[in-house]
Amino acid sequence: MKYVIIGGVAAGASFATRLRRLDENAEIKIFEKTNFVSYANCGLPYYISGTIKEKESLTLQSPASLKERFNIDVFVNSEVKNVFPSEHKIKVLNLKTNEDFEENYDKLIIATGAEAIKIAPLSNKIFELKTVEDTLKIKSYITKNNVKSTIIIGGGFIGLEILENLKKLNLNLTLLEGSSHCLANLDDEMASLIHQEIISKNISLNLNTMVQKVEENDKEVIVHTNKGIFKADILIQSIGVKASSTLLKDISQLAIKDSIKVDSNFETDFNDIYAIGDVISLPSLFDGKEIYIPLAGNANKEGRELASNLLLNEKIDIKPIGTSILKVFSLNGASTGLNETQIKLKNIPYDKIYLSPFNHASYYPDPKMMIIKVLFNKKTYEILGAQIVGEEGVDKRIDLLSMAIKYKIKGYDLKKAELSYAPPFGSAKDPINMIGYMIENIKNGLVKQFFSEDIENIKNDSTKMLVDVRTREEFADYHIENSINIPIDELRNNLDKLNKDKEICLICLSAVRSYIGCRILSQKGYNCSHLAGGMRVYQIFKMTKN
Repeated sequence: MKYVIIGGVAAGASFATRLRRLDENAEIKIFEKTNFVSYANCGLPYYISGTIKEKESLTLQSPASLKERFNIDVFVNSEVKNVFPSEHKIKVLNLKTNEDFEENYDKLIIATGAEAIKIAPLSNKIFELKTVEDTLKIKSYITKNNVKSTIIIGGGFIGLEILENLKKLNLNLTLLEGSSHCLANLDDEMASLIHQEIISKNISLNLNTMVQKVEENDKEVIVHTNKGIFKADILIQSIGVKASSTLLKDISQLAIKDSIKVDSNFETDFNDIYAIGDVISLPSLFDGKEIYIPLAGNANKEGRELASNLLLNEKIDIKPIGTSILKVFSLNGASTGLNETQIKLKNIPYDKIYLSPFNHASYYPDPKMMIIKVLFNKKTYEILGAQIVGEEGVDKRIDLLSMAIKYKIKGYDLKKAELSYAPPFGSAKDPINMIGYMIENIKNGLVKQFFSEDIENIKNDSTKMLVDVRTREEFADYHIENSINIPIDELRNNLDKLNKDKEICLICLSAVRSYIGCRILSQKGYNCSHLAGGMRVYQIFKMTKN
């Protein structure tokens, strides 16, 4: 059996090597457009800054090593120009010699990945970052031309990774983002933490800034936007990606962002033609609708799964939920599943909780706080999505929440999770357990919540009373208008100050003391609720309004 693979990075190389491990006699050929195969896309920004020092570290395999170890024939600088499904042939252009030739196949696997969306054509001063070649061009130009300033268009994953790594080179940086916040996977208030981190590094962050035109001259690049003109030595475009599906565009049905639509076995509209990786869309875990999530982890898994399906007839069951993490200077931002905006669009009944635990025991030296937001189905209590921002401990919690979503674990059952504990690593009641306790309390009616976005209405509602249960010192330092202060330890002795005809809306720093206050008051006949996430989340929420 002859397998021809178009694209030799994450999905293509993963498929080819798994296939060889399952079938020693198969003929396997990879055609890769660039000069590199099986390279680490996600590491490219870190080579520019010198964090990754050797460019050889970016390439996991080479054509020679794939031939030697796996007996796979790899052809780099080879662009597949046409596919002829009825003839089981492709046309390939050798980019070095400019000669083309035809290649036949029994099974064709399209793993062409994604391509960068561009506003302006690439030039000596205008770049994108998608391949190893792009990385080498950027690094070389910055070094040789004594670059001092850079404009980055797009505040997604790639844009922010480039931002951090260029800052290490002491460049003057300007970030232009067209939407209200960076990182579309996060909700506004969670993204605002990332914004503050960027601004603290003396970087010009410009939100709601739409690029209208890009010009360049011998000295600089000039970007015209709805908020004025920005100038710099070079420009890097990181607006986003779309599927690189040109090969099937005219002969096959395409889905969201030009992605190739495949069946449950990754087969396209044509017999013996399959597609995997960032070039395809897949059904969402939540509603079965097509979703496009280009992530390296998924692409690698899809390559392996397709090989196992073709050789072992194993069922494929990949429904992406978009679990991701990003380092932005000292902060890590992670998410999994749906964000609040997406849940609203899907009309799913939901509730949410916030918590701000430390990454390990607070008494152990140097604890780091995380802000965690968890969204869950109001009827089934299954986790719908989660977002975490913090310095440490973010990765393992988001991964656990990803597993909870994937296997439809009830939110309140997270209280049962048995997790490793020692003071340097966590707490006896891990944040994951705390999420379970909090959702259980809501399910059992032990506490009601209100949210930061409700505060303005509550302040002017005569049927409600805002009570801050922090200390007098905390209250004096900062408090919400129209609230009164009764410290939590004095609450039982000051019930005469509370009106049983009103809903008592309790506030504290992190929502711990206010929860305790709710339990005291509800057992004494008061109608009460507390501010989800406390003043920490409220102050974050306020940042989104400034």
